[in-house]
Amino acid sequence: AEAAGLMPLLGGWVIQEACRTLALWSDDPALRTLTLAVNVSADQFQVDDFEASVMDTIRLHGVEPARLKIELTESVIVHDLAPVIAKIDNLRAAGIGFALDDFGTGYSSLSYLRQLPLDQLKIDRSFVKESLDTERGTALARSIVQLGLDLGFVVLAEGIETPAQHAFLRDCGCHEFQGYLFGRPMPADAFAEHIREATLAAAQTAPALLHTAVVEWPKRLRKRGDTV
Repeated sequence: AEAAGLMPLLGGWVIQEACRTLALWSDDPALRTLTLAVNVSADQFQVDDFEASVMDTIRLHGVEPARLKIELTESVIVHDLAPVIAKIDNLRAAGIGFALDDFGTGYSSLSYLRQLPLDQLKIDRSFVKESLDTERGTALARSIVQLGLDLGFVVLAEGIETPAQHAFLRDCGCHEFQGYLFGRPMPADAFAEHIREATLAAAQTAPALLHTAVVEWPKRLRKRGDTV
């Protein structure tokens, strides 16, 4: 599709489907607060009417802009940075979030991290895979996470497959995680049902946990001689 120049057309359809899905989720208490991320290619992002097209689609489906996130890769940076920043600024002003996907696999110039108005940094799975294999891999993963934190980004680690990887990157300060450890790709309908079941299970568990906390907390205070 990219070689044939079809990415803008295909990408536009993906954004349409994303907004249609978000509109459907808006009627479901378990799904109405979820954010949906869409990968946008450099070719699609460079189209002159990209901003207008995205906003028109959002308005058409009655979706809150904050529920849509656009993920760009470092390939966008090979173009003139000024118009890229302008487009991101305009869409972020409307409420849309922006993430840099697969960080570390492209041009990796640290200067653009300082300039681009991003919300999230997604660390490529290759760094996650090697994070516990070698001393250098561990040091590099920890440094990238810290870089993202210092720049004020929400940091997400991609490709989490083991509890050990999750624990290490969580301890490094990662905010969010993505990978087979948590779930595999699934159709939208199956995903929606999965979230509903998880929400119901959490709701059934929460009252018991709350009761335990209310009962146990005074007991612990009394053991220390405190009053309630």
